[in-house]
Order: sequence, then C-alpha cells, then structure tokens
Amino acid sequence: MDVLIIGSGGREHALGWKISQSKSVKKVYFAPGNGGTSENVNIKQNDIGKLLSFAKDKDLLTIVGPEEPLSLGIVDTFEKEGLRIFGPLKSAAMLEASKAFAKEFMRDANIPTAKFAIFTDAQKAKDYVRKQKKPPVIKADGLAAGKGVIVCDTRDQAIAAIDRMMTKKDFGAAGNRIVIEERLIGEEASFIALCDGKTIVPLASSQDHKRIFDGDKGPNTGGMGAYSPAPVIDSDLQGKILKHVMEPLIKTTKKRGTPFKGFLYAGIMVGENGDLQVLEFNARMGDPECQPIMMRMKSDLYDYINAAVHGRLGSMPPIQWKDQSAVCVVMAARGYPGRYEKGKAIEGLESNFGPDVTVFHAGTARDPENRLVTNGGRILGVTALGRDARRATDNAYSAVRKIRWGDNDHYYRTDIASRATAR
Repeated sequence: MDVLIIGSGGREHALGWKISQSKSVKKVYFAPGNGGTSENVNIKQNDIGKLLSFAKDKDLLTIVGPEEPLSLGIVDTFEKEGLRIFGPLKSAAMLEASKAFAKEFMRDANIPTAKFAIFTDAQKAKDYVRKQKKPPVIKADGLAAGKGVIVCDTRDQAIAAIDRMMTKKDFGAAGNRIVIEERLIGEEASFIALCDGKTIVPLASSQDHKRIFDGDKGPNTGGMGAYSPAPVIDSDLQGKILKHVMEPLIKTTKKRGTPFKGFLYAGIMVGENGDLQVLEFNARMGDPECQPIMMRMKSDLYDYINAAVHGRLGSMPPIQWKDQSAVCVVMAARGYPGRYEKGKAIEGLESNFGPDVTVFHAGTARDPENRLVTNGGRILGVTALGRDARRATDNAYSAVRKIRWGDNDHYYRTDIASRATAR
C-alpha cells in the first residue's frame, strides 16, 4: 500500500517517518512536504481537487496532517469518491475550526470546560470584560495557526486583545467572532487518541510548550517543544479524561450524525486538586506533540490508521510503547511568531547525533543548489529518546547545539520538559 500525507510541518514529517517503517507500506508521498521529506508532490494542502486526483490516480490511503484541509471538507470530498482517508468530516472538524462551536458543543455534551461568552461586537465584548472580577482569556473563533489565544493578566490586556482581533484584524477573519473565557489555573497536558467514530484508542500522553520564551512567557506560538510521557497524566486521570471528555464527545458526535474519525486532541487543564477541564479540541494530531509520541511508539501506526479508516479499531490490541521518554525541542527563526527572514542555509545537520536523536523538518526547503534553507517560523523539531525525561532532554539539547543558520538567526527555548525533569 502507498500512503499520501498532506501537510508540510514537523508533524507530517514525523507521521511519514513512522508510517514508512510499516511492512505494509511501500511508498509515502508528501503534499507538499518540506526540505527534509522525500517523494514530495507539488500540490498545496488546500488544493482539494488536485489532491483528490493524485490520490485517486495512485490509489492511495491519505492521512491529513493540518487543520486547514479538514475545515475545507477534504474528507467529505474523498469519501464521496470512495477513497480511503483518515481524518474527520467537515462537520466534525468544526470542533477545531470554530472555538465558539466547540464551547457550545462541550456545554451540550456536559464536557467540563471553563465558563465562556461569545461576541461578534467589540464594544459589547469590552463591556463584558470590564464586569469580570478576573482577567480572562481571549480567543479568536476561527483557525489562527495556534496563535489566536491571548492569556491576559489584566483587564487592559484583555481590552487590547479584543482590539487586535476584532478591530485591527491581526488574525484576519478568524477574529470576526471571539470567545471570552474564564482563565484556568493548573498544569496543561495534551491527550490525543485515534478514533473511528465509535472506538477510542489513546496515544501516549504528552505536554507542549506554547509560549515563545522560557518560563512560559510571551505570546503563543504553534508550539516550541513537547515531551512524552506527561507525568501529570497518570492512569487515574487518563480514566477520567476518557470517561468525562472523550467518550461523551464520541457519543454526541455519533448522535448528531457526524461521527468523529481521525486524531482527536483534547487540551486538558489539570487543577491542583486533580480536577480537569477542557481548554480546546483539535481535529488532528498535535504539533510538536506528534514528534515525541512517534518516537516512543513501538506498534505499527499504519495498522491502526488503516483499521480506523475501516471502522475496525475495536478489534485492535493496545498500542505498545517504549519505556523511554522523548523530548522535542523546536528550533525557530529569530523573530517568530512575528516577522522573520527566510532562505538561511542550515548547517550542522550532517553531525553525528547518535541513534536516539531524529531531526524532523518543518519550515525547511531546498534552494536551487539543493541546500537546506529556512522557509518558515518553526524550522526543525530536534527529538530525542532517553531512559528518563532528563536524559532525553540532555540528548535533544546536545543535538540542538550542533545546528545553526545565519548570523545567530536561530532561536529555541532552553526549558523544554522542565516540568517532567523537576518531577
């Protein structure tokens, strides 16, 4: 069987890296892929028609990486043509495409989440904020590449966030409608599962670092690093998440006639007393959580995705995981998530990193001389295994220090997995 992976990020590189290890897979195509992936197809991730023609011509099983094609209904289109594709229908992908939809869904499904209000008028939103006792979180309703959430420390910051989204249009149409949410306190973790519309198969727990600077300071990004497993999610908490979050979601989507098939991602806030609330849902695998999860997975990922496509996840055995920890450190272009330069030649990738390190490409490309150059904000996800979180972290940073581009144009956080190592 040949496979098509849609997307160009580190998540897609990691999925293809793992899928290519399957004895059932002959070739993995990437559309459009990046400088570190092979068998790249020059089709944009949102060009549904060309992707459909390519997959049909080669009789491929398609795996959708990013949220954009899911929100455009790529799964609906492929399934109408009888093609095999892993991902949720457009109606189910609304759980990520619209934060307002997701919050109302959680309320209806009795899934624990923070108190919220939805606004399409900036002045009414500001009036609401001024009446709140505590500074809230302001969220752009639509897709904003992981950057449309602003956690506020003061009311003035909240007012400014509303202006950025609704008046200045910093996030485009995604900010035409906003969600104002109670700010939760606790430790955040990512809970990701494979779903086939009726069965839930959890993946290894993970945590990511969304803020740009050490100590979780600065604006949100698409993710500056991640690690697995997440010590905060023990077996007891996993059971609670399945019972109170994942199962109600699967039952409610099925009841509505929009069964969820694909990677289901729940961002969970774990309170000091062990209670949990859902911060957000994503309708795809996390990035950069995917990278350490794939490094730890012993089972054949293709077997589980193929079973999910055919509605047979319930017949699969539990996924097997390596006992080791894995840590991913994202190397970004200096200036990200703001303005940054592209086209810088990347040096050091030929270094001997050792068998426990894999460098997943994201914002990279090949220049006319076939050199690897920077081509985005998040450039590389340097991911390492270790017998525990501390050793995995040491292995990852040892590799990071061998890679560079431009004149000090690279940037990375120095505290990835610090919560895990502190435990």
